[in-house]
Amino acid sequence: MAGEIYFDNAATTPVDLEVAKAMAPWLFKIYGNPSSMHGPGREARAAVERARGEVAALINASPEEIVFTGSGTEANNLALTGIFEASGQKAVHIVTSAIEHQATLETCRYLEKRGAEVTYLRVDSNGQVDPDDLAGALRPHTRLVSIMAANNVVGTIQPMMELARITREHGAFFHTDAVQAVGRIPFNVQTQEIDLLSMSAHKIYGPKGVGALYVRRGLKLEPLVRGGGQESGRRSGTENIMGIVGFGTATSLAREVASLECSRLVQLRERIINGVTGAIPNAYLIGHPHHRLPGHICLGFAGQEGEAIKLLLALDEEGIAVSAGSACSSRHASEPSYVLQAMGFDPLRARGGLRITLGRFNTAEEVERLLAVLPSIVSKMRLLVTRAV
Repeated sequence: MAGEIYFDNAATTPVDLEVAKAMAPWLFKIYGNPSSMHGPGREARAAVERARGEVAALINASPEEIVFTGSGTEANNLALTGIFEASGQKAVHIVTSAIEHQATLETCRYLEKRGAEVTYLRVDSNGQVDPDDLAGALRPHTRLVSIMAANNVVGTIQPMMELARITREHGAFFHTDAVQAVGRIPFNVQTQEIDLLSMSAHKIYGPKGVGALYVRRGLKLEPLVRGGGQESGRRSGTENIMGIVGFGTATSLAREVASLECSRLVQLRERIINGVTGAIPNAYLIGHPHHRLPGHICLGFAGQEGEAIKLLLALDEEGIAVSAGSACSSRHASEPSYVLQAMGFDPLRARGGLRITLGRFNTAEEVERLLAVLPSIVSKMRLLVTRAV
């Protein structure tokens, strides 16, 4: 049965109807190149700049500080590699955490091959970085600290303001992968002292294939993509106008509904957590109990951690789409989660996270449907595991 109830909004979100409406003319009617000087080109340029302003407003940035990219992954790559390249031949030390998205971790591993030194901070059992650990890891040649705002697997939110303050006082740049967090929790890059911030449209009811990197004014960043000098020379290539327009509309909608949406999702989230842990004796919450994204739930089932994929598939048969981890790691779904292992889970337990992520279009009725079917699925599987033993 196809997923009729969609609880995998951390992987991607459905495109909001208002976003689709805003994008449609740029697919069928208006097709100027924003670098062209004629009327259609100027119209396209104006649309890109409007969207740039809308994206900037979501995080209290200036429009000229927004660089459009092809994804959140590209934004992370541009932030880390761009800072490294801009440092020339100087020694570069980068600090990140052990639970970052692979877009950050793989880029760090690449930069290590290029000569960078990288420190991977540990996290506690809730998935949080200790600010004292960051302070202790900083060195005279630390150039960049990159800590994600909220984890994509367990939903834990990091103490961003303190981490950024420590970094700024040391004289290094602070980057955050905010792909999971932007549009879900408030951001103000001025008061939070953030220098670089990555985001992605498809996580906030916009289209896939477009992201952005906030780059604080005056910060020198070498481009990854060279060519015609678009995006003020920071990311060459003809802009994805339709995607950028959709991204802008998505951020405008997020600003309008953020407060009410956050409150509603927290209520639904707590209903699921309380309902599952109350009805299923071996269920437990993974991640921070309070400092977590509004609609993000990661659950484990003691003694059944190895059955997470079977639970996912059983729910899918009931028409409920959830995840057993991040979508980007689905090809390694049978392997232990490096995020859970970093949080202190042994390899068996680290295979057991069931991720349920709520979004704008989920309802209380859908939550009740999940709570009606999940206990019996877990119970049946527990019996099968007991018999097998």
